[in-house]
Formats: sequence, structure tokens, C-alpha cells
Amino acid sequence: MTTVTTATGQPATTTDLVDRYHRDGFVVLPGALGPAEVEELREEAVRLCRGDLAEIGGAAGPVPGESDEDLLRRFLCVHYPHKVSEVAARAMHAPAVVALLTQVIGPNVKSMQSMLFVKSEGKPGQPWHQDEYFIPTRDRSLTAAWIALDDATVENGCLWVLPGSHRRGVLYPARDQDDDEFDCSVEAYDFPYQDDDAVPVEVPAGAAVIFNGYLLHRSLRNSGRHGFRRALVHHYMSAESLLPWRAVPDNVHVGMHDFRDIVMVAGEDPYAYKGVEDISRPLSRPDKDGGCDR
Repeated sequence: MTTVTTATGQPATTTDLVDRYHRDGFVVLPGALGPAEVEELREEAVRLCRGDLAEIGGAAGPVPGESDEDLLRRFLCVHYPHKVSEVAARAMHAPAVVALLTQVIGPNVKSMQSMLFVKSEGKPGQPWHQDEYFIPTRDRSLTAAWIALDDATVENGCLWVLPGSHRRGVLYPARDQDDDEFDCSVEAYDFPYQDDDAVPVEVPAGAAVIFNGYLLHRSLRNSGRHGFRRALVHHYMSAESLLPWRAVPDNVHVGMHDFRDIVMVAGEDPYAYKGVEDISRPLSRPDKDGGCDR
């Protein structure tokens, strides 16, 4: 039996975490980041949204005299903060998270995406979806690490999951939706579960929710009574798998398409001979842009 040592120094039994991950499709890793790391990420979020680190695509310029809180309220989600923030890039390699990932994915792990969710008072949630719908892998290894930067509660819009919904390994159909309670215009439907089967995943700041790419999950609106519900999300997968993400380039067979804007976080990259590309740039996602994880 091995253990994962969290940032707060508390050990968590790896075997138990892995068993729960495979059974339920998700597991909570307490203390994935320590209080100082969480606070540093909160401060970095302000610098990022202000444009101090780099220009953020789709973001409006700074407003004279605007407070940090009002600045953050203008943002819903910033994609790829790790591209310009050393603080966010370090969090992608959080030791407790990576240690668990090597148990549920395998020894060789790569990441292709980071997202900083701000979700201030009144901001909408996301409808039911599966991450593999947006980021397909060849071996079903996609795994998310959703790190809370504030206490995530039912009131401020925590994650809700359908436990066990990953086990069939089925991608359910998706359709357009226009419910103002949700910011994504695409939702999964026609799955054999009811909303009443869902459970909220309330976690304290610094905890990480590790979940399978086939797990059906959603979040609801921030009620507006408890400030921000900030979270930093990274997506990981096995390095052995090709990543058929984004458009297939000309003269590349679809079966060999491999998106190479990746970060290795554990082990070795068997496709290192292909090199690594720098393609994605930080961007602010407005409400209703059409995808939850793009």
C-alpha cells in the first residue's frame, strides 16, 4: 500500500483513492495545494486578467480605477494560463496530483490544457457534459484535475457528478441548448441517469477533484451570495496515446493525427521524436461560446 503526500502534509492512501476513482469516476484529493499556493494563484489570476502577463485574446482592456474584484467579475474563464504564468505552470505539476495520476493513468502522463475559472456572483454553470467529447483520446485516458481556489459549495456553484457514469465508456449525444443557467451552448443528453442521481462535490480551497473524461458532470449558477468560485483545471492523459485534437493538418492521416502542444508531467514521452509545438495562446472565453472545454 502506498500513499500520496498532500501539500498540507497529510497522507492519503493511494489504493483507496484509486479504487474510488475507478468505481465512481471521481475522487477528492484534499490538500493538493497548500494555502500559500492557493493564495499565490488567486493573486496571479488578477495579474493574468489585467493583462500583466500577456495579452489575453478576447478580453477587454483595463478599466481605469477598476478594483481587482470588479476586474475578475468581467471574466468567466481564461484558457491556457500555464502558457504565460509560471505559477499556473507549477500547479500543473502539483506533486500530489501527479502522483495520483500515475496510478490511474499510467507512469507516462502529459497535459494539453489548463483553464482558470473565475465564476463570480450570478455567473452561470455548465450543463451536463463529458470531457472526452471535447478532448478525445485514443485510449480513453483523459483525466481532469479540478483544483478549488475558493471553498466550492452548492451555493456558489460547485461541481455535480453522476457517480459511475464513466464506466460504460460511452460518449452520449450532444445538442445545442440555450438555458441561461449554463454558459456552454452544447449539452449531453439521452443518458440513463436522472438529475436526482447527481451528487454535489463540495470541497475546500486547495482540494482537487480528479475525474475521468467519461464522467458526466455539470455545475450550477453561483447564487451571488458567496463571492467567487475560482478553480484551476488541468486535463491530462497517457503519453502513449496520440491526441487527435483540433483540425487534422493537410497531408496527415486522421489515424496518425497527434496534437503536440503538450506538457509532460510524469515519465517519458514515447513520441518525443515529433517534438513539441507552441500553438495555443491564452484567451478569455465569453458566455455561450459553444463548448465547455475548448
